[in-house]
Amino acid sequence: MRIIGVDPGLVATGYGIIDVVEHGQMECRAAGVIRPASKELPLRLRQLHEEVIAVLHEFVPDALALEDLFTTYAHPKTAILMGHARGVIMLAACERGVPVMNYAPTELKRAITGHGRASKDQVQAMVQRLLRLPELPTPDHVSDALALAICHAYRERGLPLLRR
Repeated sequence: MRIIGVDPGLVATGYGIIDVVEHGQMECRAAGVIRPASKELPLRLRQLHEEVIAVLHEFVPDALALEDLFTTYAHPKTAILMGHARGVIMLAACERGVPVMNYAPTELKRAITGHGRASKDQVQAMVQRLLRLPELPTPDHVSDALALAICHAYRERGLPLLRR
């Protein structure tokens, strides 16, 4: 099974592709960051859509794991803007026939580290360990995207979750 995790953003969107192979082992196939060049929202969204389509075409995943909206009531505009990015990512997946699964940040952290309030550093270190990467996955957008893919692999394949 091949899974792409996507950490959506308008400035930087991280993606990470993993394969679940024999005995539930996971291998990182690719990871990167999409950084739309334009300052104008419609152009950013178009570039994000086009680049996500290109990644989906190149790697042909079985599923896309997407981070759910997270914001505080003090910053509702952030949630609205992030909804735009999530929308074009979901559209790209739909156009390629890739099912989309949404995961809350706390669910993602709990699946990866065993604790729903884990720090970015803890998530990053566990992603490195689980995928047997020689270095920490950076930036945070990439480690979060890979963590989303791992989280979906656990949920989809019934792999045992980590315990604290």
